[in-house]
Amino acid sequence: MDNKFDGWPHIIKAQQFSREWIEKEFFPLTKNMEKISKNGLENRILFGKIMITFFYEPSTRTRFSFEMAMFHWGGQVCQTENAGEFSSAVKGETLKDTILVLNRLRPDVIVLRHHEEGSAALAASISSVPIINAGDGIGQHPTQALLDVYTIYKKFGTLDDISVAMVGDLMNGRTVRSLSYLLGKFKNIRIYFVSPSCARMKTDIKEYLEKHGVVISETNDLRLVANKVNVIYQTRTQKERGTNFDKNDHNLGYFVVDNSILDLMIKDAIIMHPLPRVDEINTEVDKDPRAIYLTDQVESGLHTRMALLKMILAP
Repeated sequence: MDNKFDGWPHIIKAQQFSREWIEKEFFPLTKNMEKISKNGLENRILFGKIMITFFYEPSTRTRFSFEMAMFHWGGQVCQTENAGEFSSAVKGETLKDTILVLNRLRPDVIVLRHHEEGSAALAASISSVPIINAGDGIGQHPTQALLDVYTIYKKFGTLDDISVAMVGDLMNGRTVRSLSYLLGKFKNIRIYFVSPSCARMKTDIKEYLEKHGVVISETNDLRLVANKVNVIYQTRTQKERGTNFDKNDHNLGYFVVDNSILDLMIKDAIIMHPLPRVDEINTEVDKDPRAIYLTDQVESGLHTRMALLKMILAP
């Protein structure tokens, strides 16, 4: 296989993708995936290929978009509903042993979601077939980051000179970590981290961004930056990872996207969310054309994963 990017053919972390690869290979191919899926063009390039989706944590968009992407190419999917409950993990089997066993079954790719940071890297270190990280605890979610930058690129035609407000649980949100790594590869990026003090972005990401020339600032009030950004990237509170704060407690700050935020926003800005949405974006916002978390962003997930599977598995 050609060395398309660092770590190939595994997809483990956002840092492994270069700006050149994103712009010259990933964006054009993903755009082509839009045409294929929307026009219903039959393509069997992955006929006979098998993908295992092995998710220890719940998933809707990531799992189904990967599976739909495989079906679009004529491939097959083997999956378990909840590997933490319905696999030998419940009996105490280690992730290492599970990956070794799955390899002996000779799939063509394994899409893995696991609750421990570093699990995807561990799996890749022992797997003879490609591993795609579909989320490893509070670590990363690289394919989400790719679909996010593609969504932004589709809207603005560039990723340079973009200002982004990342809002909510930034301490335990793997999507904002991965997106930060990718944005750091572009020019004149400004990121506003909007969170309560108990959920601030970790130091490693801030140091990475500063090293790559990204201007960052922190606040606890989205109202102060809503009129300054091209993208509001909202996130939910990761209660399952120990974060817990009341978004409606304005002593902590202001973190909810509602009509008051819409009134402040730039006319052609966009609102994104990796989903699921809980109570951090009011449903009144959904009808605003700038709200693309239930539309364009979701579709980008399918097209991104179609592109990645084609890159990895097509002969």
